[in-house]
Amino acid sequence: MPGHSKSAAKKKKTNGEIVIPDKLYFRIGDVAELLQLEPYVLRFWETEFPQLKPVKSSSGQRMYRRREVELALRIRTLLYEEGFTIPGARERLKLEAKPAKNQSALPFPAAIDKSGLKRVRAELQELLTMLSSKVKVDGRKPRAS
Repeated sequence: MPGHSKSAAKKKKTNGEIVIPDKLYFRIGDVAELLQLEPYVLRFWETEFPQLKPVKSSSGQRMYRRREVELALRIRTLLYEEGFTIPGARERLKLEAKPAKNQSALPFPAAIDKSGLKRVRAELQELLTMLSSKVKVDGRKPRAS
């Protein structure tokens, strides 16, 4: 099967990392071949991992988007390479989906200086008063036209 080895060479880099082709949708057979899995494994994972939800075509064929192929690849890595159980992989994916919890807080001042805000407000009210009386900043009234 010379054609088979040629397509497999396209999908893998020399270092063994899987390269996902630049396509909009992937059929389940394409994803299974890419990840070196049987299609029934992907169907099983859909029941175990709520994040893995491929859309179905009008004919009922599962159509994976790139995001779902990347997720399936991550699941495969967690289960087969990192040795996670299915519940453990599910928890890891939940943690990875919540990066905001791992970020440090922005360094905002602990207390707001209200005296500064009051001063700014007073200055703005003063400017408003000057503008409403049509007095220029230098104290002169505008010329009549």
